[in-house]
Amino acid sequence: MQFPNDYPVSPPTVTFTSEMWHPNVYSDGKVCISILHPAGDDPNGYELASERWSPIHTVESIVLSIISMLSGPNDESPANVEAAKEWRDNRAEFRKKVSRCVRRSQEML
Repeated sequence: MQFPNDYPVSPPTVTFTSEMWHPNVYSDGKVCISILHPAGDDPNGYELASERWSPIHTVESIVLSIISMLSGPNDESPANVEAAKEWRDNRAEFRKKVSRCVRRSQEML
């Protein structure tokens, strides 16, 4: 987690340092969830302002949101389109790729 100088007015960024295969994680590891998007109206109209960043969020609420995201991906607005498609269309292959990522991350320890 990286916190900007104006935190808690602006959200932190969260980046996984190990390889991830998930619809809501960009290829560089950056997490894409609504509560980490800047406060206010969504310029693209996909999210309500109430779903976006608010200074009331804590590290705990961010971590809980990430855990929820990991177990229940949002494939409607993916950061990784290929992972989202595989999550929808070929769950067995999706799970294989996730398992490979987990094994590789364990080898890094």
